[in-house]
Amino acid sequence: MNRVPPVSPDLPGAPTPAQAARRDWLSLLAQAPRAALAAHAPPVLTDHRFDWLRPPETGLAMVRARIGNGGDRFNVGEATVTRCVVTHQPGDGPATAGVGWVLGRDDERAGWVASLDALLQVPRLHPVLDATVLAPLRAARDAQHRAEADRTASSRVRFFTLQPDTAR
Repeated sequence: MNRVPPVSPDLPGAPTPAQAARRDWLSLLAQAPRAALAAHAPPVLTDHRFDWLRPPETGLAMVRARIGNGGDRFNVGEATVTRCVVTHQPGDGPATAGVGWVLGRDDERAGWVASLDALLQVPRLHPVLDATVLAPLRAARDAQHRAEADRTASSRVRFFTLQPDTAR
């Protein structure tokens, strides 16, 4: 059985705080619904110029899982993904490269994710983008998770409240 221990912050392979922050905002952007990204991304992106390193392309990715969420890996199936890479050259710093991977066939959405990723790596732009783009997306995601939890809570079975059958 191939068991991989969880990554600890003190291990040499652990992500740095900057890598962990980037992983979090990429996850948020990639999972954001198209309508939410369409509302927040284009107004921010109009003032910046981006160059394609890799234009949007659609392909398949193998989805893998673990038995019991911790055991051996197995292939679940394939998923359609769109990916792209852009570069952004801010006037006062080094160029940044942004990546965008989204489920499905949506070139524009992948481009928005990649462009926002590139801008979020510019230190002077990060606080503004965090407030105008990431915070509303985070709030919408959290509200959706709460609504789903409330909807499923009514059907939840609490086994600790059941009494054992001792009369035999």
